[in-house]
Amino acid sequence: MSSYFLSNMKALLKNKRLEKGLKLKDVAIQTQIDQALISKFESGSRKPTREQLSKLALVLDIDYNALLVAWLKEKILYEIEDNRLGLEALKLAEKELEYKISQSKKQVSKSLQSILDEIDVLKNKLDALRNYDSYRITQALDLEYTYESNRIEGNTLTLRETDLVINEGLTVSGKSMREHLEAINHKEAIDFIKDLITKNASFSESKLLSIHNLILRGIQPEEAGAYRSVQVMIQGSKHMPPRPFLVRKKMEDFFIWYERNKNQLHPVILAAELHERIVTIHPFIDGNGRTSRLAMNLILLNHGYVIANIKGDYESRMRYYEALESVQTSGNKTPFHEFIAQVEKESLERYLSILSP
Repeated sequence: MSSYFLSNMKALLKNKRLEKGLKLKDVAIQTQIDQALISKFESGSRKPTREQLSKLALVLDIDYNALLVAWLKEKILYEIEDNRLGLEALKLAEKELEYKISQSKKQVSKSLQSILDEIDVLKNKLDALRNYDSYRITQALDLEYTYESNRIEGNTLTLRETDLVINEGLTVSGKSMREHLEAINHKEAIDFIKDLITKNASFSESKLLSIHNLILRGIQPEEAGAYRSVQVMIQGSKHMPPRPFLVRKKMEDFFIWYERNKNQLHPVILAAELHERIVTIHPFIDGNGRTSRLAMNLILLNHGYVIANIKGDYESRMRYYEALESVQTSGNKTPFHEFIAQVEKESLERYLSILSP
């Protein structure tokens, strides 16, 4: 099938591959697509499937949605050829597609949509007050986030002690070395995701592994930045994470899902989904909660929102775990989406109360 789209697509695939310094076999290994097929994609003699398109976009750092639009356009044109009735069919299809899209939006519960609407109003107010923002404010809020995120996982450092460890380099008597490293590592992980945003770097598997590497650095160095190779259980949860030999495939599917949905969902829902999907796969021996919350907040910050700081007190922690459990055992995502949305709403309100002149 020779076409304008394929002639452009083959050039894009090849140019991106060469730009990244990759050989055909490198792309084949990373995408698990046969090298001969990739060669045919680049020559224009074959068209990738939708799944192959996702993998290529991810490995070659090409915008998936732009590729998908062109792919769908070519698929439609190939089917209708130059048939005049095709125009009438397209008009009918457009109306039906618009109806399906409107119906899919209704799948968001009224209570969740109400919170999202409030969040967007608060974000607009925050955007108008950005001039009042300062490094001191973000530093204090980042400290609170480190304290709360570690407290969820059982770290006993107080907020003041966390400040002394991170900003003063002091050792707190009676606290373990692990607790000290958890505070230091988490702060460095926050700096890392903010640096990614500054560089406009896309979220990817390598970025997730880098976040996890920072979280476990010096604590479990042999496991830092690596997927688990043993079975694990989540204490206090009925959910059983996938077997270790399935983890890589689950994570591959996760990143394909992310590429397909990153521009389709409301940023808060996208962030919540990303967090839930990672922690449900539980790809690491340790540090899954902290890593998935950092990934969630990377998405929120990248869209101009603020860090959703889940509190580590008993009541908040239980609501958080129960909402996660609802997804993992019954497939009901609404409670978790609403929980994260409410946390983001409260975090925005807090930020606005600080910035308001």
